[in-house]
Amino acid sequence: MCGIIGILGKGDVTDQLVAGLRRLEYRGYDSAGVCTIVDGHFDRRRAEGKLDNLAKKLAIDPLPGHIGIAHTRWATHGAPTEDNAHPHIVGDVTLVHNGIIENFKELRDELSAEGRSFASQTDTEVVAHLVARELERGKGPIEAVKAVLPRLHGAFALAMMFKGHDNLLVGARLGAPLVVGLGEGENYLGSDALALAPMTQKIAYLEEGDWAVLSREKIEIFDRDNKPVTREVTLSGVSGAMIDKGNHRHFMQKEIFEQPVVVAQTLQAYLKPLDGKVALPIPEFDLAEVKRVTIVACGTSYYAGLVAKYWFEKFARVPVDIDVASEFRYREPVLEPGGLALFISQSGETADTLAALRHCRAEGQKIAVVVNVPTSSMAREADLLLPTNAGPEIGVASTKAFTCQLAVLAAFAANLARAKGKMPADEEREIVKHLAEAPAALNAALAHDEEIEKMAPLVAAARDVLYLGRGPDYPMALEGALKLKEISYIHAEGYAAGEMKHGPIALIDDSVPVIVIAPSGPLFEKTVSNMQEVAARGGRIVLISDAAGIAKAGEGAVATIEMPDCHPLIQPLVYAVPVQLLAYHVAVAKGTDVDQPRNLAKSVTVE
Repeated sequence: MCGIIGILGKGDVTDQLVAGLRRLEYRGYDSAGVCTIVDGHFDRRRAEGKLDNLAKKLAIDPLPGHIGIAHTRWATHGAPTEDNAHPHIVGDVTLVHNGIIENFKELRDELSAEGRSFASQTDTEVVAHLVARELERGKGPIEAVKAVLPRLHGAFALAMMFKGHDNLLVGARLGAPLVVGLGEGENYLGSDALALAPMTQKIAYLEEGDWAVLSREKIEIFDRDNKPVTREVTLSGVSGAMIDKGNHRHFMQKEIFEQPVVVAQTLQAYLKPLDGKVALPIPEFDLAEVKRVTIVACGTSYYAGLVAKYWFEKFARVPVDIDVASEFRYREPVLEPGGLALFISQSGETADTLAALRHCRAEGQKIAVVVNVPTSSMAREADLLLPTNAGPEIGVASTKAFTCQLAVLAAFAANLARAKGKMPADEEREIVKHLAEAPAALNAALAHDEEIEKMAPLVAAARDVLYLGRGPDYPMALEGALKLKEISYIHAEGYAAGEMKHGPIALIDDSVPVIVIAPSGPLFEKTVSNMQEVAARGGRIVLISDAAGIAKAGEGAVATIEMPDCHPLIQPLVYAVPVQLLAYHVAVAKGTDVDQPRNLAKSVTVE
């Protein structure tokens, strides 16, 4: 996840900016840059790779200046090259950006038609051009920003400087975090309070849609309607753990709300929206020759694999086996030539999964790995490495890592389908379009947080909870039950909805909440039929569906959670949000340790 820092200082700020970037290294990155204003003009240094490369450039060619912005970048739109590194400069504006501009292609086409040329492949440069164009039309910096922000769709945080204005920083956020820091004759912007910790403990968190104007003397904050607002100033210097959580109560809550941004960043690494194509790293083997896919994973990653099985078989028409890693080797699986073994892991160090990978390697299988740590053991042993750009996940119960895994697997399924000749170009363009819509849909799902919190007591009082779903929603039922078990310690089970009458219906009475995951679509009526069987036996139903589904079946539920209308391909990502939030709020209501539930570890490194 990209990192941002900006400083309006009393003296030269470059050393502080680089130190701030080092505190943001935990977010992950593959290039970095810094820009200051010197004698009214921009001066910039950028470098591929780690911060040490940038530091070496600065040692050879120092960068003065009492105002500056800096950035660590995950490569998304465009490779991790110096040209694509931030800050970007266009005319009289320079800026850094975390997140995604979803409508960048439309904006880029508009700007190109006016004869503007682009120096990078990034969506970020589009924003710089838009602001520069407003400045060229005679607007001042603040009015230029005010004119541009409403045109940007997506999840983003921005920090901007302007040529000739050495006492002005402008920041804005929508779906991506940004904080302002208050100092004595100095003020700051940062992706989180940790970046600013040594410089100030006085922090104000910008809220959704806010934008801020900073000088050394004051900070002015405006909401999305451009009305001046006051945001609470808090002291952040209690501890490193408290700083990392930002204005969230728990890491898990913070990580749930990061999903629009991290899924966007993950998808940007796998999509070419300008071309309407999916673009995976080039494997060391021919995907067209793959005859069977064997998926191996544990826990939440296993459920991501279950969703992927539907996608691989539907789009690529390749048969798929899937196993829990701890069972895989011991059933002596038949692994035929031409097979691809796909391993899904957050850490890349899970002992069961790593042992299964080595078994498959010994059996002559090609190895693909979906992992959040690209330097992990699994990553190093892969023929095809598919990183997720989720950033560090501190909460033991996986949230953002899961949705990023789904994003990668959806892209992989489309790529495999194209390689196998099963997906024509027009269908691939549609897939790319719908995947690009996922961050906005995730944002819409998160908007229901408060209503989910209000229904948490309904579930918190239960001893047993059932989750039901069909098709790709069945793995989401399993994942919802796992989340609830992990952090609230309530016994919960996920079932394929059609299996209810084959045993689990015996458990139903008026003390058992039943969470039904049922977006409207081809399987909806069958799921509603199963839901009615539950209602007839006194089960308390919580229906998670879209507006059409709730209109048809919501009357039989004690509570409903309305999700945005979205394409079936991205429904598993979107419907992950309500089951995560429900588990979270139930656990908070019960007073359990949300981030470090008993008996669980983030990475299981023994079998």
